[in-house]
Amino acid sequence: MKKNKKIEYKRVPELKDKKWKEFCIGDIYDIKSGCSLTKENMINGNTPFIGASANNNAVTNFISNTNRSLDKNVVNINFNGSVGEAFYHPYTALFSGDVKRLHLKDYPDNEYINLFIITSIKSQKDKYSYGYKFSEKRMIRQYIKLPVNDAGNPDYEYMEQYIKNLEYNKIIEYMAYIA
Repeated sequence: MKKNKKIEYKRVPELKDKKWKEFCIGDIYDIKSGCSLTKENMINGNTPFIGASANNNAVTNFISNTNRSLDKNVVNINFNGSVGEAFYHPYTALFSGDVKRLHLKDYPDNEYINLFIITSIKSQKDKYSYGYKFSEKRMIRQYIKLPVNDAGNPDYEYMEQYIKNLEYNKIIEYMAYIA
């Protein structure tokens, strides 16, 4: 948990009580490539290197290299390796050529919203096993279900508060446990 981070609980409807709609990932996110970087060219350092892994939030190394993939506050989706895995990175990291970096198009990038949407993205990953590549073209067109507001647009405020409430409840649970 971040220092001085205040999570406020606000009552929101249950997931089952929200209206949901399908959106293409490409309508929600700007999709950018990572950069190829071979192990031989990696220089040890402190910057997380994000690869196509399902482990350790996809951090496969710590390096001091830099390239055009240097980014933060971003979602990565693996299209090679552990295809369809997705993770959120609030910290500055470098991204391999086997992942795509996603930034929300019409809303400021937000940890809670991205964590909510990642669940919908990961629900599609089984579709991309056994050689059916999760190419950028397929990624752009891949539908995910999201809760919507009265205008039929993604309800980002709901998604943010829903995840904040989960974190709040977990903090209360931990505090009760250690008391």
